[in-house]
Amino acid sequence: TGLTTGQRVVTVQEGPLYRVRGSHVTLWCKVSGYQGPAEQNFQWSIYLPSAPEREVQIVSTVDPSFPYAIYTQRVRSRGVFVERLQGDAVLLHITELQERDAGQYECHTPNTDERYFGSYSAKTNLSVIPDTLSASMAPQALTRMDGDAVELTCEVSTSTAQHTHLSVGWYLLQGAGERRTEEILTLSKDFTLKPGPSYEQRFLEGDVQLNKVGNSTYKLIIRGVKPSDQGQLYCEAAEWIEDPDKTWKDISRKQTESTSLAVVSQGRDLSVDIAAAERSLSEGDTLQLRCVVGAPKSSSRHFEVLWLLSDVKVARVDPHGVLIWEEEYVERAKLGQLRAFKPSNTVYVLTIYEVGLKDKGTYQCSVSEMKTPGDLHSIQTNVSSGIQVNVKPTGYHMRLSVSTSTPRVTAGDALILHCEVQGATGPVSLRWWHLPPQQPGRSVLVATMERDGTLSLGSAYRDGGARGSLRLHKESSSTFTLEIPSTLDEDDGGQYSCEATQWSRGRNWTGKGEAAVAVSSMAGLGLHATLRSRVATVSYGQSFELFCQVDASYTLEEVPVSVRWLFQPSLPTGPLHKLVQVFPNGTVVWGTAQPHFQGKAQLAKADTSFRLHIHSALPANEGTYQCEVEVWRRNILPLGQPAASTSSNALGIKVVLPESKLQVATKDSSVEIAGGNAAIECRTVFAQNNSQFAVTWYLLPPLADAMPLQVVRANYSSILEYGSEFSSPAQKSRFLSQRVSSNIFQLQILSANVRDQGRYYCVVEEWLWLVDGWYKLGEGTSGRTTLEFKLPGEQLQMEKTNHSISAREGEEVTLPCQLQGALQAGSHLSATWFQVTGSGRDSALLTLQHDGTMEYPEERLAGRLYLRRPSAGDFSLTLSSVERGDAGAYYCQLQEWQQQSEGKDWALRALARSGYTQLTTIPPESTVLSRICSSPPLLNFILYLPLVLILLLALAVFCCYCKFRK
Repeated sequence: TGLTTGQRVVTVQEGPLYRVRGSHVTLWCKVSGYQGPAEQNFQWSIYLPSAPEREVQIVSTVDPSFPYAIYTQRVRSRGVFVERLQGDAVLLHITELQERDAGQYECHTPNTDERYFGSYSAKTNLSVIPDTLSASMAPQALTRMDGDAVELTCEVSTSTAQHTHLSVGWYLLQGAGERRTEEILTLSKDFTLKPGPSYEQRFLEGDVQLNKVGNSTYKLIIRGVKPSDQGQLYCEAAEWIEDPDKTWKDISRKQTESTSLAVVSQGRDLSVDIAAAERSLSEGDTLQLRCVVGAPKSSSRHFEVLWLLSDVKVARVDPHGVLIWEEEYVERAKLGQLRAFKPSNTVYVLTIYEVGLKDKGTYQCSVSEMKTPGDLHSIQTNVSSGIQVNVKPTGYHMRLSVSTSTPRVTAGDALILHCEVQGATGPVSLRWWHLPPQQPGRSVLVATMERDGTLSLGSAYRDGGARGSLRLHKESSSTFTLEIPSTLDEDDGGQYSCEATQWSRGRNWTGKGEAAVAVSSMAGLGLHATLRSRVATVSYGQSFELFCQVDASYTLEEVPVSVRWLFQPSLPTGPLHKLVQVFPNGTVVWGTAQPHFQGKAQLAKADTSFRLHIHSALPANEGTYQCEVEVWRRNILPLGQPAASTSSNALGIKVVLPESKLQVATKDSSVEIAGGNAAIECRTVFAQNNSQFAVTWYLLPPLADAMPLQVVRANYSSILEYGSEFSSPAQKSRFLSQRVSSNIFQLQILSANVRDQGRYYCVVEEWLWLVDGWYKLGEGTSGRTTLEFKLPGEQLQMEKTNHSISAREGEEVTLPCQLQGALQAGSHLSATWFQVTGSGRDSALLTLQHDGTMEYPEERLAGRLYLRRPSAGDFSLTLSSVERGDAGAYYCQLQEWQQQSEGKDWALRALARSGYTQLTTIPPESTVLSRICSSPPLLNFILYLPLVLILLLALAVFCCYCKFRK
C-alpha cells in the first residue's frame, strides 16, 4: 500500500506457517521494483521467540561469513541453503527442521538502488510442531490364483493440534533391479478417490475399491487379481495443512511395511515366483522367503525345489519333502538358525534367523518337475526371478540429531540439550561431552547413561553446588535430554557432543552429533548503578529519598540481587560504613556503625530501582551516600561469590539545622583597676528560650601582631576547659567563667596583675537538643573589653636602653636591670624577669616578691637563675650554664608596693619595665684554631711573626758584615 512505480518491494511467503519437525522446509522470497543488476542478493535471518528483538543471521547469497555460529555447520553441510529460482527470487531450504528453527524469518535484500526507496526486507513466522502422523500395515506374503480377490487394511492416525487433512494411497512396487512404483488408488485430502493410470478402468468397473472403516482404518479391495498385480503392495499416508495463501502443503508422509502378492497363472505352464516379507534387513533380523509354484493340478504333480543365493546352492527339497542343506549351512541349521519346509505342494518356505552380512544377495528358487518322485531327470525346470535382499550392520539405520532449546544464555541460566537417536534396534548407551572453545581439541565428559539407565557424571560436574544438579533423562523412546541447571561463565559455552552407542550381540555401533551454545558472562554485560535524589539539601525534620537505579543488559528481575547502602558522615573518619544490606532472599541486615538509621529508614524496590527513604532528617543523617549492587547466577544455592557487582556514584546530602536567633552585644568597653579582682562581661541580646550556651573567653595581648589566647571555655553543660597558656593550677584558680543571669556571662579574674592587661572578648555558641543529641545552631562574638591598670603612685624610673649580649654555651651571663632614682620611704620593690615568646603572652622566669620571697614559675630554670643584687636598685639576672635554647629577648619589670597602715595589705603603687636584652648563644670551643681565632692578641702575634724573623735575620747579616770589615 502506498508504493509507486520504481519502488523496491520484497515479498516473502505469507505466514504463519506450520511444519513438522524433521521435515524438509522451503520458504520463498522475491524482490521487484529494484534498480541495479538483474541478479539480486538475499540474506535470511531469524528472530527466536526467546529473544524476539535479537537478530540471528542464517545464510546469505553473497557473504559466506554471514551465518552466526549456531548455523555455520548446518550451512557448510548444506543442511541449510539458498536455491536461486531466478535473478530476483530464491528458496530457503531447511533439509531437516528442528525445534530451534521456530521463529520469525526475515528475508533482506541489500540495496543496489541509487537511493533508498521502498521496502528492503519482509518477515514471516514459522512454527515447528511434532510429527504425529502414523501409518501401519502388518507385512504378509500372499499368493493368489489369477482371478481371486485381495483385501488389505491400513491404519492411519494423527493428533496434530492444527487443522489438517489426510490423504491415503495404495501403491504397487515391482521389479528386482530398476524398481517401478505404480499408484493403485488414493483417497485425496479433498476426500475424492483417484485411481492410478493402470487401474482407472478397473476402478470404474468397481473391481478396485478403497473404503474407510472406522476412524482410522482404510481397506483396499482388488477383485479379479491379475499377474500384473503381483509385487510389493504398501500404503502411504500424507498430512496436509492449508497455508495463509490458501494453498495446501503436505507436511508429513509415512509409508507402511509392504505385503508381497504372488499371482499364480491358471495356465498349464509351470510358473515360479519368489517373495520376501522384508527385503531390507539389519543384522539379527529374520528373513523369510516364499517360493510359490504355479501349475494346474499341482496336487498330483512332483516338484523338486532348489534355494539359491547369488547362484550358489543353499538347500534342496526333493519331491518327497526331504531337506538337504549344502555343507556350509549344515552347522547353522543344526543350531536352529536356518529352516526350510513346504507347507503345501506349491508353497516352499526358507527362513533364516539372525541374518548376518554374509546372508545378503540375490535369492532365487529353482523348481524342477519330476515324472515320478524317484526320477533323476526333470520334465521341466523353471527358475524364479531374483529377489535382492540387503543386510545392513546393526546401527546402520541409527541417526543422531542434536539440538538445544537454549542456544544463547547468560551465565546462571540453564542449558538444555536434546539428543534424538532414531533407527536404533537395540539398547543404547549415551555420553555427553563438552568441547571448551578456549581449549581446542579437548573434550570434557559431562554425563553418561548406560544401557540399563545407570547415570554417572563427569568429574567436573559432580559438585552440584556450582552448576546445580545435572539431569540426564530419556524424554521419549528416542530422545535423551541433558539439563545443566546453572551455567558458570563463558567457558561453559562452545560445542556439546552427544555420543550414542547401540549394542547388539556383543558388537556396538556409535554415532555422534554436536550442538553449539553461547554463554555470556554477567560481569561483561554492563551492570551499572546510578544514585540520585530529588533534593541535595533538606531541612531538619524533613524526609528525603535516595534512588539506586540499576541497569544491565540482562533481565535483572530473573537473577538474585543484593543491594548494600553505604554512608559516611559529614566529617569523614575513614571509608564508607555499611548502613543496611538487602539480600536476594529478602533478609535485611543493618550495619552497626550508624545505628540511629534503623527505625528511621524505609527500603523499597520497584523493577530495577531500589529506594532508601529517610524519615525526619537529623544532622546525623548528613553525609555521603552510595549504593552497591551484587548479582548472582540463576538457579544456584547457596549463592557463593557474586557473578558481578557495581558501585554507584557518591551522593552528598546536607541537613540544614533550625536557624539560630542568637545575637551578642558587640559594643567595645574598658575596665580600669588598681589591683584586686576584675570582672569582664559578655551579654546576649536575643536567643531562643530552649537553647543552651557555650562561652569561650579570649585575650588579645598588648602586642599588635599577637594571636588571641583562649583563656577558658564553659560548654553548654558548664564544664570548664582552659587554654594552654592558662592551664597551670595557679592560673585556673584565678580565671573563672560564670553565668550571672539568663543573658549575662562574666569572666572573673582573681588577684589581677599587670600581666593580665589586654583586650578580652567572648564567643557565645547556641546549642539545641534535637532528638538524639546536642547540635550547634550558631555563634556570636562580643565586642572587645580592655582591661587596664591605673596606679596611684609616680612612675618608676628604669634603664630603658636595649642591649645585645653574646654568651658561649656552658658559660655564665648577666642580663642588666637597674632602678634609677630613689624610692619613697616605706616602699618595697618586687621584680619579675620575662622571656619574650611568640604567643604574645611572655613567659615569667623568676619573681622576687616585695616581702623578699623568690618564686620560679619555670621550675626547670630554678637552679640556673640568680639575682645577686650588688646594690639595692640592681636587679640584674645571672644565667649560668648557658644553653642554645636560652637565646632570645629578655626584660624585667619592677613594681612598687606600700602598706597602707600597720597590719593592712600591701598595695601596688607604681611599676616600670626595662628595655630588651637580646641574648645570642655561641657554640663551645672545639679546636686550637678556634682558640687562636677567638683571641685577637694571639692572632696578631702569629700574623706578625714572619716579619719579625726577617728583621732578625737582616740584623744578623749586618753584624757579620761589620765584624768582617774590622
